[in-house]
Amino acid sequence: MDDAARAELASLRKSIDNIDAALVHLLAERFKCTQSVGRLKAATGMAPSDPERERVQIARLRALAEEAELDPAFAEKFLTFIVAEVIHHHEQIAGQTPHGE
Repeated sequence: MDDAARAELASLRKSIDNIDAALVHLLAERFKCTQSVGRLKAATGMAPSDPERERVQIARLRALAEEAELDPAFAEKFLTFIVAEVIHHHEQIAGQTPHGE
């Protein structure tokens, strides 16, 4: 690999690293919001999961993925993974928060 290719590779990797950092920060912000949702659901006796909301979100994310030229199946797998973790957090919160508090 010549110097120009090495420099291009380093630049691309730096961009990837920056994007990865942004993704981590965005996920952290998303989970802060979903923790608040979980507390609200627990306090009001709502179920930790909302299958209709999840269905709508998956369809929405698939459409966004198509627009962005990203594999919709990959986007769905990604959201499904995140939603499963959110539901797990909501279940934990529900177990810790008595109704009405």
